[in-house]
Amino acid sequence: MASTVRIVPITLADQEEFLAAALRSRKLHHPWVSPPLGPTGFRTLTERSQGPLNLGYVVRHAATDELVGFINISNIVRGSFHSAYLGYYAFAGHERQGLMRAALGLAVRMAFTELKLHRLEANIQPGNAASIALVRSCGFSKEGYSPRYLKIRGRWRDHERWAILAR
Repeated sequence: MASTVRIVPITLADQEEFLAAALRSRKLHHPWVSPPLGPTGFRTLTERSQGPLNLGYVVRHAATDELVGFINISNIVRGSFHSAYLGYYAFAGHERQGLMRAALGLAVRMAFTELKLHRLEANIQPGNAASIALVRSCGFSKEGYSPRYLKIRGRWRDHERWAILAR
């Protein structure tokens, strides 16, 4: 069965569409994530997403090529750990349609096959029920709770740790 989405490495050519989608999505993203809203932030995100330790992907609808979200695999650690963090967000108008579930499935498969990782971890604020439901539906398991784990929008926020292991 063909996927409804594809994930493609982010490039500077995505800037105009990405920034427009991020601006449209401010209400959806608040208070969970803060995607770049201007050219400087977008360039920083794109440059940081080129590997080898951080990889960023735009999520595109397979039929329309519309930008529907973003995924990053970051802080890739090799050696005896072979682990990374997974971050993601949908853009407004594309949420709750199964598109990010399909995209996360592709990203997890790529992480375990192409990148040869053993573990992916997603850290999610406890109140973000949609994100928790998404990772749970993709096979992630809750491993724990980290108080004041990440600084988001100027405040240290608690997070739940969810992870999936290669089989």
